[in-house]
Amino acid sequence: MAPKNHTPQPDDFTHIRDWVFDLDNTLYPRHTDLFSQIDARMTDFVAELLQLPSDEARVLQKQYYRDHGTTLKGLMTEHKIDPNAFLERVHDIDYSWVKPDPALGEAIKSLPGRKFIFTNGDTRHAQRTAQALGILDHFDDIFDIVAADLMPKPAAVTYDKFMGLHRIEADRAVMFEDLPRNLTVPKAVGMKTVLIVPNNMEGPLGDVWEHEGYDGEHIDYVTDDLAAFLKAAQRQLEPGE
Repeated sequence: MAPKNHTPQPDDFTHIRDWVFDLDNTLYPRHTDLFSQIDARMTDFVAELLQLPSDEARVLQKQYYRDHGTTLKGLMTEHKIDPNAFLERVHDIDYSWVKPDPALGEAIKSLPGRKFIFTNGDTRHAQRTAQALGILDHFDDIFDIVAADLMPKPAAVTYDKFMGLHRIEADRAVMFEDLPRNLTVPKAVGMKTVLIVPNNMEGPLGDVWEHEGYDGEHIDYVTDDLAAFLKAAQRQLEPGE
């Protein structure tokens, strides 16, 4: 299954002024042992809440994730849980696995215009992750699940809220994501879309359904190297080339 585009073409990004990035498995590679920790803690939370064996809790957790956008939204809808307790519990993880990425930092810093993190996690998790990567200071703002009134991507209302808050013109923006379904709305409203996949499509891919739509028309680009992609995009922005 070959991606349709790896490298930006001339003039593709000359009009972009807002660069929007998902966090988990996007700003750091999927093989980093970070989101896997969160995933395991979510399973434990469901198991303890509903007094289920771990294997049954995991199946239910994944069902909530698929049906509601996040495990949190499913638990809120089905069991009226306290979202703050959930977010604090699942993000109590070891961030030392995230290593500084100077190449990514330089690529993001050099982009013209504004840069945002748009995540279904919370701000504290985003800050700690971006700090570990060495890129936190390069972003203008973080739009998290709390700012979204706990309504996760891919809900259209959440993209509307994000874009309205920051006065983003869709036709001058690009969004980077690791889940194809989370790029459907950005493409529909006029953004460019870039799907981040594991390096060489090797290693853990997560659940199969997460990658449904990989070849969809709503995906403009596919890359397994975010820093290299941003550098290539920036070369298109430099005058005289």
